[in-house]
Amino acid sequence: MIKVHNDKCVGCGLCIKACPAAAITLADKKAVIDLNKCTLCGACVSACKFNALQMVRQEIKRADISGYKGIWVYGEQRDGVICTVVYELLNKARELAKDLNTYVGVIFLGSGIEANAQELIARGADKVFLVDALPLKNFLAENYATTVINLVKKYKPEIILAGATTTGRSLVSRIAVPLYAGLTADCTELHIDKEKNILVQTRPAFGGNIMAQIISPNFRPQMATVRHKVMPESKADPSRKGEIIKEKFDPEWEDKRVSFLDFMAEAISTVNLSEADIIVSGGRGMGEAANFKLLEELAEAIGGAVGASRASVDNGWITYSHQVGQTGRTVCPKIYIACGISGQIQHLVGMQSAKTIIAINKDPDAPIFKVADYGIVGDLFKVIPLLIKQIKALRA
Repeated sequence: MIKVHNDKCVGCGLCIKACPAAAITLADKKAVIDLNKCTLCGACVSACKFNALQMVRQEIKRADISGYKGIWVYGEQRDGVICTVVYELLNKARELAKDLNTYVGVIFLGSGIEANAQELIARGADKVFLVDALPLKNFLAENYATTVINLVKKYKPEIILAGATTTGRSLVSRIAVPLYAGLTADCTELHIDKEKNILVQTRPAFGGNIMAQIISPNFRPQMATVRHKVMPESKADPSRKGEIIKEKFDPEWEDKRVSFLDFMAEAISTVNLSEADIIVSGGRGMGEAANFKLLEELAEAIGGAVGASRASVDNGWITYSHQVGQTGRTVCPKIYIACGISGQIQHLVGMQSAKTIIAINKDPDAPIFKVADYGIVGDLFKVIPLLIKQIKALRA
């Protein structure tokens, strides 16, 4: 925080001119700092010629983390169907648990979901912390977060992993703040530093130009969200044994300020982009929204889904649910066809792990060709109709 020494302040106003957040005013010829606006940049301290301002740094003491054990995965589900990202996280959790010599747990919340808990054990969970209650039937971040926070306080896991989905991102941030836990979003890799026994969380930063490694050494649990399709799924083993721990939902955990009214599903392709084996994506080269019908026709012909670059979404040609890239979805299809996409790093982050990449672009110097397995230099409005015609002929 910033402290004002009134005995030294002369009301010169130099700090006011230096403050980029407009957080300083004068009252009775003394500087007054609005701590709600202050960003603690320290510009005012440097500007003051009378040493009237002082940056006071709070010393954070390491918490007692000796009692924390276990790696938990948030078992995201919708209408009782477990999301596949959970199986990816369970696969990674088993690897991490082996290095830490601990167990793998799943937080499983919902209503009428008890029958699905055994599937989580088959996929790698040693323990399933089940809260099956009517107030949890539909996802409300407030109710889910309060439930998880109370489970964490009771069982003290050292690591919590969740999918970097809309639901996962909404939930874990609400968990991390009251628990004073470190949280790293959109990780692409996780491993244990075996010397310090802490989780090393890797994620792209600065537009994917660097890979940042982040640790949370002083507080527990260590928390991370992980992008879908960057890790392999765990295989089901029906013979695996595990423990289902049933916890009761305390009525006090329900937030009465919010209620679930309805879920309006967006009318998108019948193929889920995250699960698709073949994706046909369009970029700025598509020119306008109407031209995406051409990609829809190609995707339908080969049994794929339609994706898009951020430029297409920003131009309003297609909805955000189709966006692939750093600020969209991470996908890992068998075939990725990039149509009119230049191949900037922000897009490549979301699709470069595809098994086969095919690029169609009239610019022979487009960056997408550097990562493509097959490249077609040409007008996509001539190339794609030929592809559709040939595919339909072969299938006929």
